[in-house]
Amino acid sequence: MRLTFLGTGTSFGVPVIGCGCEVCTSDDPRNHRTRHAVLLRDDASTLLVDMPPELRLQLTRERVDTVDGIWITHCHADHIHGVDDLRAVSAHRGRRLDIFASAECAATLRSRFAYIFSDYRPPPGTTKPELTLRTFEPLAEISIGPFRLLALPVQHGPMTSFGFRVGDLGYITDAKTLGPGTRDALTGVRTLVLNALWFGNPHPTHLNVEEAVELALEIGAERTFLTHLTHRVSHARLERDLPPHIRPAHDGLTIEV
Repeated sequence: MRLTFLGTGTSFGVPVIGCGCEVCTSDDPRNHRTRHAVLLRDDASTLLVDMPPELRLQLTRERVDTVDGIWITHCHADHIHGVDDLRAVSAHRGRRLDIFASAECAATLRSRFAYIFSDYRPPPGTTKPELTLRTFEPLAEISIGPFRLLALPVQHGPMTSFGFRVGDLGYITDAKTLGPGTRDALTGVRTLVLNALWFGNPHPTHLNVEEAVELALEIGAERTFLTHLTHRVSHARLERDLPPHIRPAHDGLTIEV
C-alpha cells in the first residue's frame, strides 16, 4: 500500500495570498503546500481522502485518472470545496462513486452541494459529480475496495473530525485531541500521520508541532509524518529540529506503508 500526500497545507495554503515571508517566497518546492488531501493506493485501487479546492491540480500532477472511493475527514471548506472536480472522475469511470463521511458531515454536504446530493438532473449535454453518499459511525470498520478503514474520532475544536487506521497506518488530521477509543485503536501502528501547524503558540483546534511530537512519542510508531503545515514553519527547519523518526511531509511525497 502506498500513501501519497496530495496537499500538506492548511486552509490558507502556502504561499499565502499577500504574504512576503521567507516561507511564502521560498524557492524550495517542499514549502509550496496546497490544501489537505492524500491518496491510498495498491496495485488495483485508489482511495482519495478529502476534496480540497486544488483537487484537479493535485490529481493531474500525480497523473491520477480515477479513484475508487472517497473518505471525508470533516466538512470544513478546505477539505470539501473541490467536490465539483469529481465530475471528471465519475464521467471517466462511467458509474457512481461512493463517498464516505460522518452523519454530521453528510448533512453538511447535502445542504451545501444540493445540486449533487439530490434528485437534480443536469440539462442534456451537461454533467454533475455522480456520487453516492454513505455514512459511518465512530470506531466503525468500513470496507472501501480492498481497504478496511477503522473510523477514528478526533476533536477539532467543537467539531469531530475522522481519521482512520488501515493496517499498520494511523492517519489523523485536523485534531487537537484524540476522541474516545482512538488512542487505543492506534496501538501498534508502524506509520503515523499527524497534523501540526507551527512551533509554539498553541492553537485551540489544531496540534502545534510540539504537541504533535509529544503525541507521536506517546503512540510510539516507527515513523511519523507531519502534515497540515502553515507558512510559519519551513520544511528545512522541520527536518533540522524534529527527531529523526518524525519527518515533515510535502506535496507529492509518496511512502510505502
